[in-house]
Amino acid sequence: MPYVRIWVHLIWSTKNREPYLLGEIGSRVKNHIIENADKKDIHLDCINGSTDHLHALISLKADQSISKVAQLLKGESSHWVNEQNLSRLKFEWQDEYFALSVAESEIGAVREYIRNQEEHHRKKSYSEEYTEFMKKYGFDILQKATKV
Repeated sequence: MPYVRIWVHLIWSTKNREPYLLGEIGSRVKNHIIENADKKDIHLDCINGSTDHLHALISLKADQSISKVAQLLKGESSHWVNEQNLSRLKFEWQDEYFALSVAESEIGAVREYIRNQEEHHRKKSYSEEYTEFMKKYGFDILQKATKV
C-alpha cells in the first residue's frame, strides 16, 4: 500500500466570474461539493470562497491526479446546480483553475486563509487576488511563454 500525502490548494471561479454563489446558493453548492467529494473518495479538508470563486484544500491519494479531482468537483457540481435550478442562467465554472502545492508545515495557514475568505475579500477582489497569484507563483511568465 502506498503512503501518499500531497496537499493541494485548488482555486476555481465561476464562468466570467459571475457572482452566482451569493448567500444560500453558495452554501448549498459548498455543501454539495463536500458531499460529492466524500462519495468520490476525495479528501476535501476545507472549502470556502466568495460570490464568484471557491478555494479548497485537498489531500491527493496515490491514484488521484489534480486534473481528475478538479474535473470531478467542478463538473459534477455545475451539473447539480443546473439540475436543481439554483440559477436563472446556465451555471458554469471557468475552465481554468489554480492548483498549488502546500507544504505540511503550511496546512494551518492555508486552512485559515480558506476559512476567512469573506473577510479577505472585503479588502481585496478576486481579480486582484488572481493577478497576485499569477505573479507570485510565476503563472504570468508561463502564460506569456505559451503565447509566443
